[in-house]
Amino acid sequence: MAKKAGFRLGVYICKDLEIVDFAAPYGVFSVARRFDPELDAFFIAESMRPVQAQAGFTVLPNYAFTDTPDMDAFLIPGGFGTRQEMNNGRLHAFIRALPEKTLLVSVCTGSWIYGRMGLLDGRAATNRKEPDRLEQSSMGKVPIDRLAEIAPACRISRARVVDSGRIITGGGIASGMEVGFHLLRRAGYDEAFISEVARVMEYGRAYDVYRADIDYDRAG
Repeated sequence: MAKKAGFRLGVYICKDLEIVDFAAPYGVFSVARRFDPELDAFFIAESMRPVQAQAGFTVLPNYAFTDTPDMDAFLIPGGFGTRQEMNNGRLHAFIRALPEKTLLVSVCTGSWIYGRMGLLDGRAATNRKEPDRLEQSSMGKVPIDRLAEIAPACRISRARVVDSGRIITGGGIASGMEVGFHLLRRAGYDEAFISEVARVMEYGRAYDVYRADIDYDRAG
């Protein structure tokens, strides 16, 4: 695959998102820019107001929906906020208006939103497999099992990353690292480049463990 010059990653920000879900892929792009300054990552929200993620972490978006920034990939993180975002008509309209060439990406429970929109029908996708205390109790449900309920026509995968063509999903909170690396792969960067980024991040061992844990589903 030829490298796409100036690959741009837009990361959606809303209330009560899991910090690592968006910080990990953003961080991968931040370090990768040391080797290729044309790479870019930025935050998108419904408006330009500050957004409070989980644990009081506040993020200032770079763009609002109305700015319609040009991007090659749009990433939805997971977290408690995704429970409301599944029914956010403004977000759904923004996603549906994106050009077909824009990759639709998620980390952890972010895939619930694509599932609710019907975008995972006939495709493979993944979600977080390790429950917290509430999710593993009789009152809760493991996120990957809830995805199966939300999107019954989706093939549920337990891979770290699932690449279904236009849609790419990551399995758990820290899988944002692997999603970030895989986006570099989809942008046309070779393994030597990605491995060097992982090395600089002192993530080389983990990258070696997870680099092959990708489910390629081209049926979608």
